[in-house]
Amino acid sequence: MKIEIKVPGLGDGVDQVDVAAVEVAEGASVGADDTLVTLETDKAAMDIPADVAGTVVQILVKAGDKLAEGDLIAVVDSEQAEESAESDAPESDSQDSETEKSEAAETEPAEPVAEENDEPTPVADRPTPPAKAETAAPDAGSSTSSAHASPAVRQFARELGADLGAINGSGRKGRITRSDVTAFVKGLLTSGSGGGAGLEPLPDYDHSQWGETELLSLSRIRQLTAKNLSRSWPQIPQVTQFDESDITELEAFRQAQKSLADQQEVKLTLLALVMKAVVHSLRSFPDFNSSLHADGQQLVLKKYFHIGVAVETEAGLVVPVVRDVDQKGIFEIAAALGDLSGRARQRKLKPDEMQGSSFTISSLGGIGGTAFTPVVNHPNVAILGLSRSQMKPVWDGSEFQPRLMLPLSLSYDHRVIDGAVAARFTRHLADNLADIRRVLL
Repeated sequence: MKIEIKVPGLGDGVDQVDVAAVEVAEGASVGADDTLVTLETDKAAMDIPADVAGTVVQILVKAGDKLAEGDLIAVVDSEQAEESAESDAPESDSQDSETEKSEAAETEPAEPVAEENDEPTPVADRPTPPAKAETAAPDAGSSTSSAHASPAVRQFARELGADLGAINGSGRKGRITRSDVTAFVKGLLTSGSGGGAGLEPLPDYDHSQWGETELLSLSRIRQLTAKNLSRSWPQIPQVTQFDESDITELEAFRQAQKSLADQQEVKLTLLALVMKAVVHSLRSFPDFNSSLHADGQQLVLKKYFHIGVAVETEAGLVVPVVRDVDQKGIFEIAAALGDLSGRARQRKLKPDEMQGSSFTISSLGGIGGTAFTPVVNHPNVAILGLSRSQMKPVWDGSEFQPRLMLPLSLSYDHRVIDGAVAARFTRHLADNLADIRRVLL
């Protein structure tokens, strides 16, 4: 039976994927989970498996091709593989092989999500790149004084460092609008004109003049990460608020639930509990569960709670999304984390599983450190960082007590959130973690 292998669903906002590599040749025998081709989007790479064991009859794509959802990738003939196996392999060998596979599957341990607060490494969410604006870089002799624009638009342009004299107005009689300024700045950032936003480009060096060097190619995911971080950082005025939470009782609760978690066949990590506490705080501070509208004058408040979680893979950092965290129990969240993290490391995430986050969490808890400044995941307006928890002496009013303290690092978009509100949010979250019963209120 010939099976057609097609491009799977790509999710909202993804129209095309690039063929990064073709992993097999026509005529090759493949297993059901063997990779045929590797596809890449702006957010991640994904391996497309054969789905059935068989022989590759046709490969219909090549590296560099652009494909859409539903496009045909390859044809696999499952009957050829069965006939070949029956004619070439003795029955006893086949049975032994199946037995070995079964035993291996039973004994191979599942890949853990994290230990205690050994959570994935931080990463900024990877937004779909904005369309390049058809505008020119500012002329050295251009002037903003003669530009036709309102005082409010002039102030907006000054805040962004944009030269009004280099912008073509789309309003009545050539009047420059706020959207014209936004498009102009985006055009500079995406095109790299003048180093981006009026900055001088970084100098290039021949490092070999000082000693031996080696060039290593960055993975596609790391290249995209660098590109998107470079675009997000200068456009989002972000500030980081630091706090810490006493999680002594929370950790005791987590340890007490281990046997129950084992019965559910999940690993209950600190991150699952943090996600539940975060949702409770987001309900109390809805601006943190929002996105800034493109016009810069409205907030898109989200009624759903989809939490992105940074995961480190060999190819780079990706951010799968656990959806509807508010509707899931702790063990359900833990199971979702285990599944997504495992498939992220195997490069088997689907594009729509890395989209739609309303808030993001990243953690260095399994590595160390006392604090860090995670980069805001556009289009989110805030991201929470977790560092390694430590036992510290805490004054209880009469004496010092040993308490397990979890460092919190909250980066936020200052256009949407004020510092005082951010401090209240982290304190609210810290209190939730100190007494997880608060999430029931």
